[in-house]
Amino acid sequence: MPNILVTGGAGYVGSHACKALAKAGFTPVCYDNLSRGHRWAVKWGPLEEGDILDGDRLRDVIGRHDPVAVLHFAAFAYVGESVSQPDLYYRNNVGGSMSLLGAVKDTGIDKFVFSSTCAIFGEPETVPITEDHPKAPINPYGRSKLMIEDMLGDYGAAFGLRSVSLRYFNAAGADGDGEIGEAHDPESHLIPLIFDAASQKSDGISVFGDDYDTPDGTCIRDYIHVTDLADAHVLALKKLLSGFEGGVFNLGTGQGYSVREVIDKTGEVTGCDIPLTHAPRRAGDPPRLVADCSLARKVLGWEPARQDIGTIIEDAWRWYRNRP
Repeated sequence: MPNILVTGGAGYVGSHACKALAKAGFTPVCYDNLSRGHRWAVKWGPLEEGDILDGDRLRDVIGRHDPVAVLHFAAFAYVGESVSQPDLYYRNNVGGSMSLLGAVKDTGIDKFVFSSTCAIFGEPETVPITEDHPKAPINPYGRSKLMIEDMLGDYGAAFGLRSVSLRYFNAAGADGDGEIGEAHDPESHLIPLIFDAASQKSDGISVFGDDYDTPDGTCIRDYIHVTDLADAHVLALKKLLSGFEGGVFNLGTGQGYSVREVIDKTGEVTGCDIPLTHAPRRAGDPPRLVADCSLARKVLGWEPARQDIGTIIEDAWRWYRNRP
């Protein structure tokens, strides 16, 4: 079973990717400093504790496990935190990726799958968003991810690194078997925040803006099941292993749901009342963010299998009630 180095493999999307890798016949070697990941989420291969800024540690791990490729998830991913602490994001996300790419170059690895984000687009000019849409990130988090995409292109031209960047829209849901799921601290994703309100762990859910030019006045987002995201990483890896030169791909469903629709559906799934309050719009929140994923379908052969928002919420709710 070929080894794959998975940075950030103890995190939300990274742990689901590790399960998908194991299912596909690979051994995921999880490299994580556990600052935001969880030891209990590492179930399908060895855990190597370390920071991506530690180049010597990375080279040691690569030397011992001899991975054929890297899947890179390790990053800080809170938009608000990136605005208040940009130094943290540029050091960890950009500096850490530079450290990782240095280790990859020095050890001869030439296949790399990168966890990117739709935040690189900023406020979209057109929806649905295609891969060639102008890139104008409006926060340090998005800018850090775009810098890494550019770095990968430069490393490809200079050193022959073949890479795929996967731009997520709104990751949601949890493993259908209930083995892993979302557990952020602090939590910033809409669906688990609604669960907190449904479970009376919070006073309610805040809806930021109800006067957008959308059918119910609330923002519309493209929610993609985390297991579908994980499957896309395996397909991208297999494509690189077959000789693919690389590319960038949007990952979503092409279907948008409003904040109000998600709250109402969560109420149906949980059988709970969801107390909510209306708050002013947040700066930089576009009315609609929906992906055009036709390129991923065409080139990677990827098709999201869990597109219904009810399925996404049901899997997330099952995990939420039983999580560690």
